[in-house]
Amino acid sequence: MLIIDAHLDLAMNAMEWNRDLRAGIDTIRNRESGMHDKPDRGNGVVSLPELRKGGIGLVVATQIARVTENHHVLPGWYSPEQAWAQAQGQLAWYQAMADAGEMQQITDLSTLERHLALWEDESITNATKPIGFILSLEGADSLVDLSYLERAYAYGLRAVGPAHYGPGRYAPGTGMEGPLTPLGVELLNEMDSLHMVLDITHLTDEGFWQALSVYKGPIWASHHNCRALVDHQRQLSDDQLSALIERGTVIGSALDAWMLSPHWIRGESTPLQRGVNLESLVNHIDHICQLAGNSNHVAIGSDLDGMFGTEQCPYDLQTIADLQKLDGIFRKRGYAVSDIANIFHNNWLRFIRQAWQNN
Repeated sequence: MLIIDAHLDLAMNAMEWNRDLRAGIDTIRNRESGMHDKPDRGNGVVSLPELRKGGIGLVVATQIARVTENHHVLPGWYSPEQAWAQAQGQLAWYQAMADAGEMQQITDLSTLERHLALWEDESITNATKPIGFILSLEGADSLVDLSYLERAYAYGLRAVGPAHYGPGRYAPGTGMEGPLTPLGVELLNEMDSLHMVLDITHLTDEGFWQALSVYKGPIWASHHNCRALVDHQRQLSDDQLSALIERGTVIGSALDAWMLSPHWIRGESTPLQRGVNLESLVNHIDHICQLAGNSNHVAIGSDLDGMFGTEQCPYDLQTIADLQKLDGIFRKRGYAVSDIANIFHNNWLRFIRQAWQNN
C-alpha cells in the first residue's frame, strides 16, 4: 500500500551529513563507519532506494536552516542571509535529484495526480519510479524578509513551519515559551494570501493557539505525537488535538524514540531497553483515532532522518521501508483496510487536494 510521509529532512542529510541518498543503506552506513561528528553516524535508515522498497512514493521534504547567536546550545547560522544560502543549497540538491529522475517535485493538483497515477501503475516496478516531494520549510528563520516567501513560493515551497527548536525570528519553538513574534504574525498573513499550508509543528503552546486563531488557511501538524502518552511540550495535548480535528487537519505521527517513550534519556536510553517498537507508534495513532472517533485525522510524518537513526527509533525498524510493517499491526488491532489506507495515504491526499483546490 502506498505510504505518504509528511516529514523527511532529505536535503539536510544529503548536504550536512554528506549522504548520497541514491546509494543503498548499507553503503551509506559503511561510509560512516568510525565517524562520530553526528549522533547517528552509521545508523541511518533513509535512502531513496529504501523509500521505493517501502512504497513510500510521496514525501513532504524540508529545507531547514536556523539562525542563532548561541552555538553552544543550538547549531545554526549567524545571519538570515547565511541561512537563506544554506536553504538554497538544499533546494539545489532537490532540483538535481529531479533532473536525474530520482525525485519529482509536486507543486499543484496536476503534478500530484500524474505522480499518483505513476505510482499506481503496477506494470512499472517501484524501483524505477521517482519519489515525489512537496517542499516545506521547517523553521522560517532563513526567510530574510517576507519578499523571500514569494521567491520561495515561486520555486515550489508549499508549506512553512514558523518555528523549530529554541528561539526563532518568526516564532519561538520547542523548549521555549511565548507567542509568535510580530514578524511571525506578518508571515502568517502573507502565507494566507499565497494559500500555503501552515505547519504548526514545534510551536509553543501559546504560539499554537495564536496560530489557530490568526491563520485562516489550511493547517497541518507534520510530525507530532500525543502529550497524554509522553508528557512533553513538543507533543500535542488532547485539547490541541481536538482543536486540530475540529479544524479538519491531519497530524503526522513521528518515530523519534523519545517522543514514543516516557522518561527517555538522550544518549543513554536504547529502544530495546525502553521497549520502543512500532506498536509504540500505533499507540499514539490509536489515541488520536479514539479522540476523533474515526481514522480521518492521523497519518505518517516519520522524521526518520531528523538527526537520529536506529539508535533512536523503534527497534523493529531497520530502514524506513519497515513502515509497511504497520499494516499488520493495525490489522491485529482490528483496523479495517479502509482505516489503514486513511493513515497510510488517503488522509494526506484528501488534505492536500482540499488545500490546493484554489491554487
